[in-house]
Amino acid sequence: MADNRSAVCELHNLSLRHGGNTVLSGVNLRITPGEVVALVGESGCGKSTLLSHLRALVAGQVAWCPQLPGLVPVRSAFHNIYAGTLDQHSLLYNLRQLVRPSTTEWQRVLDVAEPLGIGGLLPKSLDQLSGGERQRVNIARACIQKRSIFFGDEPVSALDEFQGERVLKMIIERHHTCLLVLHDMDLALSCCDRVIGIANGKIVVDSPAKELKAATLASIFHNHPVEVAQDPQPRRFGRPDLSC
Repeated sequence: MADNRSAVCELHNLSLRHGGNTVLSGVNLRITPGEVVALVGESGCGKSTLLSHLRALVAGQVAWCPQLPGLVPVRSAFHNIYAGTLDQHSLLYNLRQLVRPSTTEWQRVLDVAEPLGIGGLLPKSLDQLSGGERQRVNIARACIQKRSIFFGDEPVSALDEFQGERVLKMIIERHHTCLLVLHDMDLALSCCDRVIGIANGKIVVDSPAKELKAATLASIFHNHPVEVAQDPQPRRFGRPDLSC
């Protein structure tokens, strides 16, 4: 049956180049509102290139969490998270927050930082934080934008298994539609509705997560071992009923 819902983004027979080389060709892809989609594949297969292209199509609608976020090491966690809202205020207002954050803006940042376990780190500069803590600052900067769509490029790669699942759960609960580059197959299968696998410059898997097994996904990871002895049971996280 055809899906008549309006698409968040849609590609038809697209080719993408990176560094002068074609990394993906013949891409046909449709992301619809309400989906939680994982992009998986070998390092360098074109996942990030595809995600960046899709993000450019809907940039003004998406909470963007890139792998290289451009955080400012000498600024506090507060200021790095607050930076996600700069376009919502005047220059003068933003300068005031740089010098002396208001109670209102501090609380606004705290509201997204505390669920990520970094509420107590807001006064600290980024160069005092661990890699995992900086990654959660990056996530908070995206979440504070309060957009219904979230695009993340390896958003929990620096976190351990327990933290990664908990933080991914929070991201999914806060956003109506998610497109996530993930290297953890268990997270892709258990947390996402749909999995798209890329190999040899093509989309080779595009399936509901509940219909996939880890062994299927492992087939596109030629150089990285994947545990396939036991497939995880899907775990679905509740999300608010928002409209895109």
